[in-house]
Amino acid sequence: MSLRLLITDAMWDRIEPLMPADPVRGRRWADHRRTLGAIAWKYRTCSPWRDLPRELGPFQTARKRLIRWAVDGTWERILAAILSAADSADDIGWTVSVDSTVCCAHQHAAGARKKGAPGRSEPDDHALGRSRGGLSTKVHLASDSHARPLALHVTAGQAGDAPAFEAVMAGIRVPRSGLGGPRTRPTTVLADRAYSSRAIRAHLRRRAIRAVIPQPADQIRHRLRQGQAGGRPPGFDPEAPKERNTVERCIARLKQWRGLAMRTDKLALAHEAALHLAAILIWTRS
Repeated sequence: MSLRLLITDAMWDRIEPLMPADPVRGRRWADHRRTLGAIAWKYRTCSPWRDLPRELGPFQTARKRLIRWAVDGTWERILAAILSAADSADDIGWTVSVDSTVCCAHQHAAGARKKGAPGRSEPDDHALGRSRGGLSTKVHLASDSHARPLALHVTAGQAGDAPAFEAVMAGIRVPRSGLGGPRTRPTTVLADRAYSSRAIRAHLRRRAIRAVIPQPADQIRHRLRQGQAGGRPPGFDPEAPKERNTVERCIARLKQWRGLAMRTDKLALAHEAALHLAAILIWTRS
């Protein structure tokens, strides 16, 4: 897979102004475009770092840059800037869908230290959990109405969807090009029955966000058994969930990257950074 096929000239024109400037002292950065192409090639093909093609530069440079920019928040800043430009062009669909997907973990993903390194936002369990399917990581995400990722959050594979909902919603922060703080509130949130809880509905109601979440059968039965004490059923538009395919399409886009569909990184920090890079390229390609 050539560099040209990973990052086109049009995509690079949007990304280049957002890249970190060369340090005032010390060695200059290696070619940013080649480094991004190297990281994208590794995760698109799910190849070992040492198999990186020679024309994409030393694998040590790409691997260190992935971690360094994850630690200092560079990947998130680039994605936020691209989202800000899209919002200025009225190119973000604010009917947001939330869901999660499980990524199986390769045996090479295990074995990191039990506690994250100091100074890094690395969870102690490295977002790895064991279930019937073995080691896995769960990616929680929110997508806009055009199947593009707005926020990403990783947890252990056995973790539930509902407890991560507020973390995903907190990740939606689109800076405005003019005055005012970042936009954090979509107009509507679509989710499946796994997110049907009083806490989630109350959270959305406090923020004046319309919730389109169906109730599972056991919650309906429990409410009916309580009679009048059970209260009224939550409002639900049966046509709106048809738009929830956007988050499934967004997940499919991310999992076209084989290194994201199957995790090989020991650090959750690296896996989440690769997810952010994939999101950056999805937005710039569109």
